[in-house]
Amino acid sequence: MQKAGTTNRKMKKIAILFLGLLMSITTFSQEADSSNNISEAKSLLDNVSEKMGAYKNMYIGFSQTLSNEEAGIKEGDEPPIRGVIHLQGEKYNLDYLGNKFIYDGKKLYIINNDEKEISISDGDIEDTDGFIYPSKLLTFYKEGYNFKMGTLKNSNGRKIQFVHLIPIDSTSDIVEVQLGFDAKTKHIYKLIQIGANSSKTTFTITTFKSNQSISENLFTFDKAKYEKLKYLID
Repeated sequence: MQKAGTTNRKMKKIAILFLGLLMSITTFSQEADSSNNISEAKSLLDNVSEKMGAYKNMYIGFSQTLSNEEAGIKEGDEPPIRGVIHLQGEKYNLDYLGNKFIYDGKKLYIINNDEKEISISDGDIEDTDGFIYPSKLLTFYKEGYNFKMGTLKNSNGRKIQFVHLIPIDSTSDIVEVQLGFDAKTKHIYKLIQIGANSSKTTFTITTFKSNQSISENLFTFDKAKYEKLKYLID
């Protein structure tokens, strides 16, 4: 059981990393001359949250890349890590690094396919470490960050408007988050996280679909199935 607990903690950390990068902004102090910039950034975030929040469900395919020039790791040195997530309200089904994470709105099921182990816990992963989670995808920006408008960039013919988010917590492992939105669709397109260790992790949404016909079973844990497959359920 100790092995299962250790593995599940590692898996939760992997989930925290992804969810913190994939996709908190209330009380803070800023200089008076930057108030228009802040207002513009908040308006954009609210518009994106309102538009994406109106969908019945979302399917998101993404890719992740990591670089750290100080450690000699350049972007493109390794192939991107890919994953997919289905979201419906607070419920989600995430496939990432060969593992599955199912949250049915009450319990979280972390399924480690390599070790054939499953961890079950009440509620979503706690966000006490400042990271962001799937059920908070459209509201995470409402607390925890100072923020400002970034630059408008061209990415493969698409105009991407960036907003920069700086954690209020000075001890955070995250130095800055650069969140990019498609200026036309008002959808999240890219998230760049810069860590205190000079690492840069980039998540890019490669596929986005909304209001799909999906089965509610997608967010249901099939205990009998995994018992039959001899998984260890903790």
